[in-house]
Amino acid sequence: MTSATLAIPTMTADEFLREYADDSRVELVDGQLRRLQMPGAEHGRVCSLVNYYLTGYTMLHNLGRVVGNDTFIRTRIDPVGFRGADVCYISFATLPADQPMPVGHLLPPLELVVEVRSPSDSIPDMTEKAAEYNRAGVQVVLVLDPQNETVAVFREHEFPQRFHNGDRLTLPDILPGFDVPIAKFFQ
Repeated sequence: MTSATLAIPTMTADEFLREYADDSRVELVDGQLRRLQMPGAEHGRVCSLVNYYLTGYTMLHNLGRVVGNDTFIRTRIDPVGFRGADVCYISFATLPADQPMPVGHLLPPLELVVEVRSPSDSIPDMTEKAAEYNRAGVQVVLVLDPQNETVAVFREHEFPQRFHNGDRLTLPDILPGFDVPIAKFFQ
């Protein structure tokens, strides 16, 4: 008896965007559709706090735009990849203030993507997701873990940095002067 390998069909970028552009509970990873579980209230609360601090700071200093709600970011071309960022920041240097936001997905480079770990997310999956964003051209990826009240900071070609609820988050390379106690994201 021989075993046959079944080829799993992959999706193109056009197919994915046509069918799932309005569905925040899917991602396209290596050309394969990945359905995501609903993350729950704690996830949403932490996303809101991150959005609050980033939006307030960037608006006060007229630095750029903050978007959320699982905004699709194209992370790969071949095989195709789209991830849904919980929160992201695009500076006016990258996308000038006089230019409109793209109607659909975002294309890197971007300065910052924030992912909040859901109860169904494993740490290795979150680490791979952060690396995928970095490889796509995202300068800094933050992974917030509400369960442990930690923030991991990922930059391409560097070891991740991990901060705890007694630490402060600063991002001088992309948000000069931004300084928020880690505990504020989990209060």
